[in-house]
Amino acid sequence: MSSASGALPQPRRGRPGPWPPAPPPQPQAQPLSWAKRTGFQSRVSGESLPSASAPNSGQVPLPRPTEPPADLESGPPARPTSALPPPPAAAGNGERQQPPPPPPQARARRRDSDGLRPNGQAAAPPLPQLQEEEEAPERPAHVKYELRDSPGLFPLVIYGFQHYISMLGSIILIPLVMVPAMGGSADDMAAVVSTVLLVTGMTTLLHMFVGTRLPLVQGPSFVYLAPALAIINSPEFFGLNDNNFKHIMKHLQGAIIIGGAFQVVLGYTGLMSLFLRLINPVVVSPTVAAVGLSFFSYGFAKLGTCIEMGILQLLMVVIFALYLRKIKLFGYRVFLIYAVPLGLGIAWAIAFVLTATGVYSYKGCDANIPASNNVSAFCRKHVLRMKSCRVDTSHALKSSPWFRFPYPLQWGTPVFSWKMGLVMCVVSIIASVDSVGSYHASSLFVATRPPTSGVVSRGIGVEGVSTVLAGLWGTGVGSATVTENVHTIAVTKMGSRRAVGFGAILLLLFAVVGKVGAFIASIPDVMVAALLCFMWAMLCALGLSNLRYSATGSSRNSIIVGLSLFLSLSVPSYFQQYGVHPSTNSSVPTYFQPYIVASHGPVHTGSGGVNYFLNTLLSLNMVIAFLVALILDNTVPGGRQERGLYVWSETEAAKRESAFMKDYELPFKIGRAFSWAKCVGL
Repeated sequence: MSSASGALPQPRRGRPGPWPPAPPPQPQAQPLSWAKRTGFQSRVSGESLPSASAPNSGQVPLPRPTEPPADLESGPPARPTSALPPPPAAAGNGERQQPPPPPPQARARRRDSDGLRPNGQAAAPPLPQLQEEEEAPERPAHVKYELRDSPGLFPLVIYGFQHYISMLGSIILIPLVMVPAMGGSADDMAAVVSTVLLVTGMTTLLHMFVGTRLPLVQGPSFVYLAPALAIINSPEFFGLNDNNFKHIMKHLQGAIIIGGAFQVVLGYTGLMSLFLRLINPVVVSPTVAAVGLSFFSYGFAKLGTCIEMGILQLLMVVIFALYLRKIKLFGYRVFLIYAVPLGLGIAWAIAFVLTATGVYSYKGCDANIPASNNVSAFCRKHVLRMKSCRVDTSHALKSSPWFRFPYPLQWGTPVFSWKMGLVMCVVSIIASVDSVGSYHASSLFVATRPPTSGVVSRGIGVEGVSTVLAGLWGTGVGSATVTENVHTIAVTKMGSRRAVGFGAILLLLFAVVGKVGAFIASIPDVMVAALLCFMWAMLCALGLSNLRYSATGSSRNSIIVGLSLFLSLSVPSYFQQYGVHPSTNSSVPTYFQPYIVASHGPVHTGSGGVNYFLNTLLSLNMVIAFLVALILDNTVPGGRQERGLYVWSETEAAKRESAFMKDYELPFKIGRAFSWAKCVGL
């Protein structure tokens, strides 16, 4: 072949030779930076992934498996390397071979996103789909309903109800722990449960409309439980005899409102956007895991008060969630999705039968009389067992009204204390870090792009407003994204915000039915403890699962996470045990003693408020884990890929895609009025 023929000369095989000069390169559009860094190929957009020969330009491509994950729980599915198209070969006439046309099965709903690239050129065709997706080309294999999908009325009811039932433990178990610690009665517990249902429904709808708009449930967070218990066991509340529940609740409300207001400032001033630069999976993982580990002193210690029923409850949930998780009924993994309510229902039924047959009846003893008031040594020995094992010790179901309307300030005017408020301000930062990981993971599960830093800031601001509402209504803890929500989306494959919104409306209806709260309040304490052993273990696992976005084999990351977790247990243990003698006779139960550190901690300054703040703060496991991980990860050298930096879509590029705008923009064009504020718009 001669050069006179017009074709480019080719080098001979087997011998290296210089390629002829290539024609001047045409300007080509670069894929968005988030796609280059994550390797995420969605059917949301027509972008193609960067090829292996493309310059890295400092972006971080995360590793992609060579085959689709066998199970959804392993994380968001990634497109296999084998599915990448071959590089374009040079044609005989010197022209580049055109890429194949897009598959005809492209979904019509996302067609509006296949528009122009940022520089005005047409988007590249999508990559070939997996075989599993080709069988159902209308939607990705890992999700049944995406973010803006609108199921029919029947699926809307079913999926909306199932989404919240699967998270029943996360929503209702916190008041079942806190109210007895505050000295509240069964009626008080029923009222708090109804309040939690109401606030959860309201804040979820608020977040869905003006927050990130992702299908995330906003409810009582375990992040706030440990500091709430520390406030409940403050020295100034020792010796209260009359109406101590309302007295402590008013102080809790004041602290929660201060923490929520601080979170509002953090989100809506744009400070969260700056703070995002310091947050990545290596920081989030040990912080969230420490939240679950911080309650190890409560779980089995409380479960052991009725060991047979507690073990039975725990085994039921473990069997359903692990051993029977693959079994499908009517096309759903019923045992995995409903592990908590199914295990609770069966164990409760068995306990009811044992109670009715007199197994836990001891002649002449009353479970409602405290052990200290019993004259009989026989009753003092068995009254705790009766109270823990029997299902009829709570009279809330009989005494509770059919309709109850929780209202703001129902417990009285909040009491504001700067030392308690400062503790909650720091905890609100931890809650924001927890939510950041949930935003990123859930966006991948519902088949949309990661949000921009402005959307994340907007979400944190709304969470602050939600926490203020929780303080006004008096739920006892602040409101945040329920971490288990991400696991629920992955298991149920339900990513539609409409289904989550419909479930929130159901919660509002259940909240005004007083018998619902009373029924939940009558769950025996030992069953609550058994469920919490499972919930806290899952919370710890969900926290550590964030490491899949980083280089998990890195010795740097392993040391940082290991040190963070160990010190998060060891340092608070030092503060909690300082100045406590084994022979001390305390009226506080053993599982609540770690939270009375403010009265005996090692920090002694001239200010009692400073002593309270530092002793309490440094006794919280999640605070130590967060501080250690944050400092080490941002000071120890490490590459972007090694650290697994969370990737947020870039604002200017995202605004050019109509699908992204429809996913995250505020409804009714509210965002246009605040287009000048980056933390409110995109």
